[in-house]
Amino acid sequence: MAKQIFVLSSRRLLLLNHRGGGPGHLGEQLAGSAQQQQLRVVSSWNKLCQQLGVGSAGRRFKSAAPPLGVETLDPCQLEDLPIEVINRKKDKLDLTFEDHSAAFKSKTTWEVLRALMVFQVCGIHVVVDNNEKLMKFGQTVLGKKLFGLLMKQTFYGQFVAGEDTVRIAPVIDRMRSFGVKSILDYSVEEDITQEEAEEREMDSCVSHASIEEEEANIAGMSAKGDKEFAVISKGDEEIQRYQPHKEFGDRRVGVTGARTFFYQGEATCERNTDIFLKCIETVATTTHTTGFAAIKLTALGRPQLLLQLSEVIARARQYHQEVTGVKGPVIEGNTDPGTFEQGLKEAGVEVEKPAVQNWLDNMTYDKQGLINMFDWGGLLDINVLLQDAFKVPNLQTGRMEPLISALTDEEEEQFKNMLRRMHTVFQRAKELDIRVMVDAEQTYFQPAISRLTLEMMKKYNTEKAIVFNTYQCYLKEAHRNLVDDLEQANRQDFFFGAKLVRGAYMEQERSRAESLMYADPINENFEATSLMYHKCLNECMHRIKEMMRQGETKRVGIMVASHNEDTIRFAIKMMDELNIKPEDKVICFGQLLGMCDQLSFPLGQAGYSVYKYVPYGPVNEVLPYLSRRAHENKGILVKLNKEKKLLRRELKDRLLSGRIMHKPKGEYIPI
Repeated sequence: MAKQIFVLSSRRLLLLNHRGGGPGHLGEQLAGSAQQQQLRVVSSWNKLCQQLGVGSAGRRFKSAAPPLGVETLDPCQLEDLPIEVINRKKDKLDLTFEDHSAAFKSKTTWEVLRALMVFQVCGIHVVVDNNEKLMKFGQTVLGKKLFGLLMKQTFYGQFVAGEDTVRIAPVIDRMRSFGVKSILDYSVEEDITQEEAEEREMDSCVSHASIEEEEANIAGMSAKGDKEFAVISKGDEEIQRYQPHKEFGDRRVGVTGARTFFYQGEATCERNTDIFLKCIETVATTTHTTGFAAIKLTALGRPQLLLQLSEVIARARQYHQEVTGVKGPVIEGNTDPGTFEQGLKEAGVEVEKPAVQNWLDNMTYDKQGLINMFDWGGLLDINVLLQDAFKVPNLQTGRMEPLISALTDEEEEQFKNMLRRMHTVFQRAKELDIRVMVDAEQTYFQPAISRLTLEMMKKYNTEKAIVFNTYQCYLKEAHRNLVDDLEQANRQDFFFGAKLVRGAYMEQERSRAESLMYADPINENFEATSLMYHKCLNECMHRIKEMMRQGETKRVGIMVASHNEDTIRFAIKMMDELNIKPEDKVICFGQLLGMCDQLSFPLGQAGYSVYKYVPYGPVNEVLPYLSRRAHENKGILVKLNKEKKLLRRELKDRLLSGRIMHKPKGEYIPI
C-alpha cells in the first residue's frame, strides 16, 4: 500500500508538471515571495526523495538502500517513464535538416521575418565589423530607451529571451511545448576598453608575493629547467603558458563565442555568485528542473589563482616524470605508490621522515596506481592553505617545499573565497536538482578549471550528474583529457557529466602560443577538429553502452553542443548503432537561442533531448553579447545561407497557404 501511495504521488506531481499546473507553471508571473515559496516546494520535494532513496521522478537511486516502510520496487517499474511521456507526440526526423516547417512552426510570421532580416544584416561585413560603433551611435542619437525598443524588435529579440526571469518565462514555455528545453545564462557584460581590460588582467594575474622567479628553485627542479620540461613536445616552453602577459591581457580579442569576466575585486565575485544562484533558482522555477545553468570560474575568483594552479599541475607532471621516468599526466602512469617511493629513495630523499611519509600516505591512489600526487579532495576544505596542500620533497635536499609559486596571505584568503563560492553554487544546484555546466576557458586557465570541476563532481555527483565539465575539441589534448577524466570518475565512483564543444578561443590561443614560443595547442584545421570531436563522442558513447551492459545506467551524461549538421548526424547514427535511446537520458544536444533552429526543433520534435542556450538581461547591458553573435554569424556564412533559404521557404508557404497569422501551439513533451 505504501508503495502504491508513494508511486502514485510521484506520478501525480510529474503529470502536474507536464500539464503546467504544478510547481513551475510558466503561466504564473512569479515574483518575490511566490517564487521563494515555489523554490521551497521544489527543494522540499527533492530532499524528501533523497531521504526515501528515490529520484525526483519516483525512481530509487541504485546507491540508496530501500527506505524503511516502503517495499523494494521492481527495477523495471522504477525505470518506467510517466505514461504521458511514453506516449508523447514524436515526428519523423529529416536528417538533411531541410524541413522548414519543423524548424519554424514554433515561430510567429513576424519572428520568421525578423530572423531573415537579422541574418541578412549579419551577412553585410561592413555592418558587422563596425557593429559596436553603430550600436553606440544608435544609443546616442535615439537615447537608450528608444534604442532599446528598436533592439527588442530586431537583434535582441532574435538572440536574447528577455530582460528578467519573468519576461523569459513565455519564451521558455513555448520552446518546451515544441520539445526544446533551456540552458539559462544571465548575459550582462561590462563594456570596457582594451586598455582597461589589459590593466585589470595584469593587476589580477600577478601575485604580490615577493620572489625572484628567475632564481626560483621549485622542489629541487630549477626554474631554468622548465625550458626543458616537455609535456606536449620536446623543447616546449610549457611553463611560459601559465605566466601573465599584457599583450594578451584583453581575453576578448578574437573571441566571438564566449563571455569574458575581468576581476574587479572580491565584492564583484560575490555579486557574480548571487547572479549564478538566481539563475539556478530561475531554472528550477521555469523549466520543471529539466534545465541547465551555465557558469564560468573566472567570475568566481581571482584569475591569478587559476594560473598558479594550472602551473602546479604542469609542475606535478614534471616532478612525477623526474621521480618515475614516466611522461604525461600522473593518472596515465598507473604508478604503484611503492615504486614512486623507491624513486624518491634513489633520488636521495629520506622517505622515513614523518613529513615525507605523511605526504606519501595522502597521495590519491587505488589498486591500479596513482590518480593524483596530491589530495585535491582535501583542497576543497577551505581551511587548507594552497602552499601546504602542494608541498613535495625537494629532490636535492629532501625537505618538504611548495610546488606552487609564492602566495600572500590575502591571496590564500581569495582562494578560500573562490572555493566557498563554488561550493555555494553547486550545493544550491544539488538541492534544487539543477545541472550546472562549467564553461571552458583559455588553455592557461583550463587545467585548474578542469581539476576543480572534477573534484566538485566527486563531491556533488554522487547520485546523478549535477556538475558538468566542458571539453573543447579544437585542442590536440581534448581526447586525452576526456579519457583521463572518465577514468578518474570510474575509479573514484562518481557520475560524470560533459559538454563537448569545438571551442571559442582558437585565434587567441594560436597567437599567444606563437608569441610565447610554446607548442600550438590547436588542431591543424577544421577537419582535424571535427575528427577530434567525433573521437571524443565515440569514446563517451561506447563507455555509456558498456555501462548499460553492466547495469550501471546514467553514470555518464553527454551534451553534444554543436551547430554542425555532420556532427549531429554522427551522434544520431552512433546512438542508433549502439541502441542508445533518447529515453535513456544520457545524450542531449545543444544550440544557441536564435541560431540553427533547423537542428534544434526537428530534433526535439522527433523525441531527442535538446536544449537552447538562453541568454537574458537588460537590453542595453547585453550589447557585447549581441555584438559577438553578429560576428559569429558573419563567420558561418554557409550555415547562414541555408537558414536564410529555409526561412524564405517558410514565409512563402505561409503566404501561399494563408497562414500569415499563424499562432504557434506546441503539443510536444520534451524527454
